[in-house]
Amino acid sequence: MLSIIIPTLNEENNLLELLKSIEKQNFKDYEIIVADAGSKDKTLEVAKKYNCKITSGGLPAKGKNQGAKIAQGDLLFFLDADVVLPKNVLGKILREFTKRKLKVAGFCLLPSSKSKLSKSIFTLFYNIPVLALEKILPHAAMGLLIEKNIFNELNGFDKTITLAEDHDLTRRAQKLGKYGILKSSKILVSDRRFRKDGWAKTYSKYLFCEGHMIFLGPVKSDIFEYKFGHYLKNKKNKL
Repeated sequence: MLSIIIPTLNEENNLLELLKSIEKQNFKDYEIIVADAGSKDKTLEVAKKYNCKITSGGLPAKGKNQGAKIAQGDLLFFLDADVVLPKNVLGKILREFTKRKLKVAGFCLLPSSKSKLSKSIFTLFYNIPVLALEKILPHAAMGLLIEKNIFNELNGFDKTITLAEDHDLTRRAQKLGKYGILKSSKILVSDRRFRKDGWAKTYSKYLFCEGHMIFLGPVKSDIFEYKFGHYLKNKKNKL
């Protein structure tokens, strides 16, 4: 079984789109766990409508760890709430994961919006670099697939890390098993953080975070002022 774990905070619109995309997959041997950090909107109603298991959350690292505690699957698939899965991607990535004998994997990303600027930026400043660095410096943003026994051996995500806890876990996991970027399909992600916080500011933050991780270690202070669940809701989805 595959355990899909999603940390949430006021994500009723995005979570609905993600769950719809999961429901449409051909692969059906999965469970969905929503780790909620106290949403005030209809996030939990959406999760219940799609028969998700629900547990308490917090910041992303805590929420992911809480979800993993109740997971029944041998594989854990951590997804941000604003991700959308392309058609029939689950079967493709699981076959590739098994064929390549991976223990942990990340993905290339494409924006879910139709913005050519967003697509170009994701391609030039994330996809090309992470593919080039695949053998020496693992990355796994927005989506991370890992064997549960490896995850447990590492004690999960480091809850003291304030930014890029997913990259940190992936780099620790690489020491215990084979890592790779899954190339059979990209995942669709929101560019809302870039649009809300500014493209230059957001990319600079991630770039400096990368440097901090390489030269000083994981980011455990609030120097990058990471925010979770700070987006304005533009519309309401009907359940």
